[in-house]
Amino acid sequence: MAANPAKVFAVKAQPGFGFIALFCFFMLYLPIATLVFYAFNAGVSVAAWEGFSLRWFESAWANSAVQEAALRSFLVACFAALLATVAATMAAVATTRTEPYRGLTFKYAFINQPLMVPEIVTAVALLIVFSRIKVWTGYSGMGYILAAHTAFCIPFAYLPIRARLENMDLTLERAAADLYAPPWQAFRRVTLPLLWPGILAGFMLAFVISLDDVVITEFVKSGGQETLPTYMLGQLRRQVTPEINAISTVFLGISVLLVTVFFFLNRKKS
Repeated sequence: MAANPAKVFAVKAQPGFGFIALFCFFMLYLPIATLVFYAFNAGVSVAAWEGFSLRWFESAWANSAVQEAALRSFLVACFAALLATVAATMAAVATTRTEPYRGLTFKYAFINQPLMVPEIVTAVALLIVFSRIKVWTGYSGMGYILAAHTAFCIPFAYLPIRARLENMDLTLERAAADLYAPPWQAFRRVTLPLLWPGILAGFMLAFVISLDDVVITEFVKSGGQETLPTYMLGQLRRQVTPEINAISTVFLGISVLLVTVFFFLNRKKS
């Protein structure tokens, strides 16, 4: 009598998997749901419900400090994400469209270094370097925040772009080379269109990382260069009101919108 074939192990089939998964999601999203709920509170307390109101959204919208910080955060995130995506794309192409050689693994580790080093260590290192540059040059503008955010966002943009390149079929690229297309033309006409979903994912990830960064910005910024996250941190040190909940809810909405847009664009590309 033939032996029964071995059963394939499946995590979903394990007893209690559904309950544990639902419990984890519940505990993960309960604080976020609580924050959003109290953003619509009519009172000044963040723990006592006093009725539904949009007053804190209106208050945040009319707050000139919030407007200035939000605009600065948006511009910094756009600039840093754009530069980080361009640099990450070039790095991904250089490390995937080549034969393996000694030192390639070191380059992977070097590019991903900000992911492995605690953010506070990177922030302190940037503070020391930029403080000396400020003394030597006398410049204390927004360039330090832009440079710091760009460098910190490169590995976040690099990962999805490199993953897309590694999973791409090389048939079309080889066909372009066989038809005597120059490397730049083959990249622009063949590789780049196929790589676009990965580039878009890298840009959005870098944008979100830059938009909500607190630690590096807090160490690098000069006076009068508040971004929205550092402004919120400063307000939490003084007085906590549902206005902070309202700003956080808007942040959450922007993140959900970016993920939704990327999902539909990626599905359309596919």
